[in-house]
Amino acid sequence: MKTLFFSSAFLWLTLSSFAQNFQGIAYYSSQTSMKNFNITSDDMTPDVKEKMMESMKKAFEKNYVLSFNTVESIYSEEEKLAAPKPSSNGVSVSFSGGGDSKYYKNFKTKQYTTDLDIFGKEFLVVDSLPKFNWIITGEEKKIGNYTCIKAQIIIPVTEEELKEYEDYKKKLESGKTSFFTPSEPKEKIIEAWYAIEIPVSNGPNKYWGLPGLILELHEGETTFLCSKIVLNPKEKIEIKAPKNGKKVTQKEFDEIKEKKLNSMKKLKLTLLGILA
Repeated sequence: MKTLFFSSAFLWLTLSSFAQNFQGIAYYSSQTSMKNFNITSDDMTPDVKEKMMESMKKAFEKNYVLSFNTVESIYSEEEKLAAPKPSSNGVSVSFSGGGDSKYYKNFKTKQYTTDLDIFGKEFLVVDSLPKFNWIITGEEKKIGNYTCIKAQIIIPVTEEELKEYEDYKKKLESGKTSFFTPSEPKEKIIEAWYAIEIPVSNGPNKYWGLPGLILELHEGETTFLCSKIVLNPKEKIEIKAPKNGKKVTQKEFDEIKEKKLNSMKKLKLTLLGILA
């Protein structure tokens, strides 16, 4: 089968003549497989490990909403009703989920904006849209009523991943134990299925750059699946970029986050030394 390479930079030219009033809402659900994840601890019984794994699996089961037009979009976790809880007056109902973080894409400016926080401090990350070197395989399948085509991104193993795994193996050889057992790093393949009948270059989270809306995405052990699409709803969709937080680039945010995490690790080790 012939493999085609598709550059995301080409997309705007492809969609520039598409009707500007075209809009829609796509609903996604995510699930994460825990088959390659293992908890190693001599202090846990098999029942406790199983319950912990099940709790972690459920924590990764989320619902998202992507509101889009041909120029911009906003992606966020969907709010949902929490399980009813008894109260003094009967039954109370509250909302859960619906994380505050939003991912905004603008295809005119070729930028994205997302609001993130580090231990309670808000940041507004504004940067260029990531460029994905999609490989279109030509494979087809039906998702609902839509004909979808398969595309992939191949991500090689990084030196940092190899170093972290080698450090882990050295700890094992020296007799040290680890709560989590990392698997050997391998080449990553992001797999997407996009609908040719919905010619908008978009998809869940940061993903975009294909000549159609992504309805199914496999990212590592996590799968995003579109469960419902509403095209051209009667009420006009309002898409607004996040505005709160200190404005930084993605690189600046990653550096701040790394410094904060390293600081927390050092504090933890200091406290452990004091308590020992």
